[in-house]
Amino acid sequence: MSRILHLSDLHFGTEDPAVVQALLQLAEEQQPSLCLLSGDITQRARRSQFAAADAFVRQLPAPVLAIPGNHDLPLFNLPLRLLDPYGNYRRVFGESLAPQLSRADLLVIGVNSTRAARHKNGEVSNRQIQRVAQQLQQARPDQLRVVMLHHPVCAIQPSDLANLLIGREQAVPAWVDAGMDLLLAGHIHLPYRMPLTGSGQRRAWALQAGTGVSQRVRGSIPNSVNFIEYGAVSGQRWCQVTRWDYAFEQTRFLAVEQQSLPLDGSD
Repeated sequence: MSRILHLSDLHFGTEDPAVVQALLQLAEEQQPSLCLLSGDITQRARRSQFAAADAFVRQLPAPVLAIPGNHDLPLFNLPLRLLDPYGNYRRVFGESLAPQLSRADLLVIGVNSTRAARHKNGEVSNRQIQRVAQQLQQARPDQLRVVMLHHPVCAIQPSDLANLLIGREQAVPAWVDAGMDLLLAGHIHLPYRMPLTGSGQRRAWALQAGTGVSQRVRGSIPNSVNFIEYGAVSGQRWCQVTRWDYAFEQTRFLAVEQQSLPLDGSD
């Protein structure tokens, strides 16, 4: 069985130290085999904020695969945004803005949906859509096939429609048809799950994470992360997602919701 910690929107520079420690405690207790970080790691892409993020991820008990969010590009430092927008990000998380991982049980494809020319909105190009689809088609039968980007592709609140990924109408059905199981994202600090469909009967799932450790919580929604459990036995694949919210009175994360997600099509 695989255990994956999905966290997003840490926004170091606005982090709550008590929540940081609680999340490290949760990770130590749950022992994920991989941590997936879907962007907005810092608040203003400053070196000091990336240094704090680096110190945090080094304490996690599993390898971290990350992609940038719009806050991980400088906003006020215009020369740096124009000449080297991902420089500080790359110093900590490596050269690739679209990292990938493939192992016996798991395929993760990172997608960079940020653009230096855009302040907030995310976008995917036709080339990115085709690249991801081709990689999904090469997945092995027992792998959980995960695409991770920062910007959401579906919304449960009308106010979030303006935050949706540009190019999603082309990307989502292409990736579902190619074999995607989960699409992980963040950006709007609101945790939820929604089904995604392709051109046929096959179905995948959008899995949104809230803000992991920052004080920039959304309304009454507390800091939140997801744990994904996955297994395959004799060709039968299963996936279970548990949402963990930070409880202020107990100063720890608590499991608040658990759901089994059908894979490979409809129920």
